[in-house]
Amino acid sequence: MAKSERRFCCSECGAAFPKWLGKCEDCGQWNTIVEELHVVGKSSEAKSKLEFVKLSCSTDKVDRKLSDISEFDRVLGGGMVPGSVVLIGGDPGIGKSTLLLQVLAALSQDYNCVYISGEESAEQICLRASRLGASDSEVKLACETDVNLIIKSLDSDIDFLVIDSIQTLHSSIVESTPGTITQVRASAYELINFAKTSGTTVFLVGHVTKDGAIAGPKVLEHMVDTVLYFEGERGSAYRILRAVKNRYGPSDELGIFDMQQYGLVSVSNPSVIFLTQRDESIPGTTVFSGIEGTRPILVEVQALVAKSYFTAPRRTVVGWDINRLFTILAVLESKYKISFSDRDVYLSIAGGLKVSEPAGDLAVALSLLSARNGQVVENHTCAFGEIGLTGEIRSVSRCAERIKEAEKLGFKSVILPSSNKSSREYSGNVKLIPVRNLHDLISVLTINNIDRE
Repeated sequence: MAKSERRFCCSECGAAFPKWLGKCEDCGQWNTIVEELHVVGKSSEAKSKLEFVKLSCSTDKVDRKLSDISEFDRVLGGGMVPGSVVLIGGDPGIGKSTLLLQVLAALSQDYNCVYISGEESAEQICLRASRLGASDSEVKLACETDVNLIIKSLDSDIDFLVIDSIQTLHSSIVESTPGTITQVRASAYELINFAKTSGTTVFLVGHVTKDGAIAGPKVLEHMVDTVLYFEGERGSAYRILRAVKNRYGPSDELGIFDMQQYGLVSVSNPSVIFLTQRDESIPGTTVFSGIEGTRPILVEVQALVAKSYFTAPRRTVVGWDINRLFTILAVLESKYKISFSDRDVYLSIAGGLKVSEPAGDLAVALSLLSARNGQVVENHTCAFGEIGLTGEIRSVSRCAERIKEAEKLGFKSVILPSSNKSSREYSGNVKLIPVRNLHDLISVLTINNIDRE
């Protein structure tokens, strides 16, 4: 006979405690302990004996299934793996449901696909499908929030299943409201177990908190095979699908989509969209040749340096780590006496892309120096390299790919670390300008009239 018990769980990490605490002893967060009622039923009979397999069974090539949406397949590592569970999160209205409905519509031509919604009615989903031109697809649609009923109603030959969203589901064995830690964990466990036993690829849509993290226990991201984040600026038509965890492919892959009237369209050459409106050379702009996942991407770094009228000058950053900006400014001031202490600094990565790799330091420094002195960095020049605390330019990986991408887009010269040029990874028509430190960079750009302290 089932019995219920009260316990207190942390909304951040999911740790359980016998009584309420002000601070979680596991993750250290304050005021995250909430009370939940957990129903414990009879445990299922254990197997009499485990079945062991050899490691050689995993050497066969995984039979991935393609959706014909190139950017989506790229982010997943080259297609979808049968029996995998994919969690996709993003801000409300960013396009998560639209993307997954397009994916199912494309897959339904050859596979058995089911879409389960716990947030919208069937009429609302049909209206979206009509707008996307997917009304004639063979996708099966249902609206339900009981995870046990959903699994019981599914056939064994289901190839793809979309749950929109995991926070709306509830399990009958747990007495708590949908969206709580216990319900999310229990519902996810049932769906993951179904995916592994049936070979169905399951997509879970996840809500996000105000900080941008997927709502619910962090253990949810550990349980699934792949975690994707759908990002994008409200005023921009471009959407970025980023993989932060992937057991079957790169964990830092990036996919670019263009939100149009009839749905999301894959962008095959993202460097072109991030380098628009570069008709003339303007002080404070530099092109950075970066690596996102498995491919190089060129983006524009923009800087504005203006006289400050405040005691503490402003530092505003979009798409870049502000701590890296503080480091670069400190190196320029302490090592080369180039002061920004009386100036406001604004830095932005054009196009809404978020750059995290240290190789962007050199392009940022170029933009800052160019904006401060009015020195123009020519349009046909791009840069990459990491700046150390002593002012040295450190080498970066995959140098040849960065240069080839720049050459493909018409760039004539590349400023790069001298250690990368000496490795002779690249042979082409682009002029390579090696720099060992920021002093060499200043000499190369002929920035000799900068005010110094």
